[in-house]
Amino acid sequence: MRLIQLFKAGGKSAFSRYQKLSLLGKALIWFILFFYASLTLFIVLVTPGRIAQYLHDRAQDIQRLRYGAIILVLVIILISFPPFIGHTTMVNLCGFTYGLRGFIPAAIGTVVGSAIVFVILRLLFSKRLRTWSSTNEKWQALETVVRAKGLPLIILIRVSSFPPWVYSNSLFASIESVSLIQFVIATLFVLPKVFLFCFVGSRLSKLSDGEQRSHMDTQTKVINSLLALGGVLLAVAASSVVYFQMQKQIMALRSSPSQQDELAAEALEGAEEGAPLLRTLSSDSIDNS
Repeated sequence: MRLIQLFKAGGKSAFSRYQKLSLLGKALIWFILFFYASLTLFIVLVTPGRIAQYLHDRAQDIQRLRYGAIILVLVIILISFPPFIGHTTMVNLCGFTYGLRGFIPAAIGTVVGSAIVFVILRLLFSKRLRTWSSTNEKWQALETVVRAKGLPLIILIRVSSFPPWVYSNSLFASIESVSLIQFVIATLFVLPKVFLFCFVGSRLSKLSDGEQRSHMDTQTKVINSLLALGGVLLAVAASSVVYFQMQKQIMALRSSPSQQDELAAEALEGAEEGAPLLRTLSSDSIDNS
């Protein structure tokens, strides 16, 4: 019952945020929905079996490369920079290509990539960041609260599914009270989820190859399917729990008598947009076009 109430509250919160979006923001939401609907139709028409076999063959090509794992690490590092996306997909691909051994390149790419993004964004935009934050009360309050609550709050924000990966990297680079050491430690807490997605990828790989499937009995196929599905559901459940804990933290800050805490809660909600460094990057790309 409590879980249903939490999902209802999450749905109302999502709808409320949708209503507050600009026309461009709403158009982007509908574009994403249209994209996934088109993708679903493509999968149905081409058939999942043919797509899975093609992906398995390409994964084997990567595995045969001498430096295939290094290539995957470099790609994960690249997509850790905003505005790129696809971190979860690449982690799945590591497991899809190398099985559970794929956790090693996935973990290295995750930790090293996020650390590189953190350092580069902070070095390149430190002056502009200070100028922006000095005139923004909400961001000053968020920095103060993060500094006061320390590593536990940083870990909670980092492990939460919102903001997404690249936005999260940008977010922490924006908060001057977060040190590189704290950021790396918080990122290490993401690795269990990385392992889970690698595991799902490894199960899907076995089911994707027609030759391997032909040698499996029905029981083995069912077990592999259930393991893959269970991994996905476990990841979703864990992400949901952490997200709701994050929302409880925001509500606690909002209910605090301190005006600084309330401002920090508003800034933390706005942080899902990757403010302020992501806005800086977006405005730079517009100015240069």
